[in-house]
Amino acid sequence: MSKCEVQDQAGFALVVVEGEVDMSWSNDLRQAILGPLNAGRPCMVDLSAVAYIDSSGIAALVEGYQKAKGAGTFFGLVAVSDAVRSVLELARLDQVFPMYENLEQAEASLS
Repeated sequence: MSKCEVQDQAGFALVVVEGEVDMSWSNDLRQAILGPLNAGRPCMVDLSAVAYIDSSGIAALVEGYQKAKGAGTFFGLVAVSDAVRSVLELARLDQVFPMYENLEQAEASLS
């Protein structure tokens, strides 16, 4: 089962994603990412528990990145799983997204 949860952290929203991100629920991920960004909050996405991601999931991440960039706020990926990292590398998006090994490293980049 896949799930997506938005957690309020000090100064940013953390979107925790689990399972497989595919067309059937990538829109849920999109909404979870855009919600905080539309409210002007920095957003990070924890991908440590994602076993698979397809192009619709990647598109949701790209949209979040573009929204944040346009709004002048922060968007980053945290603890990217090997499965997701390989897809990002294939698309060369590992050169685009700010990616952090863990939440502590990501938080440090905000200060």
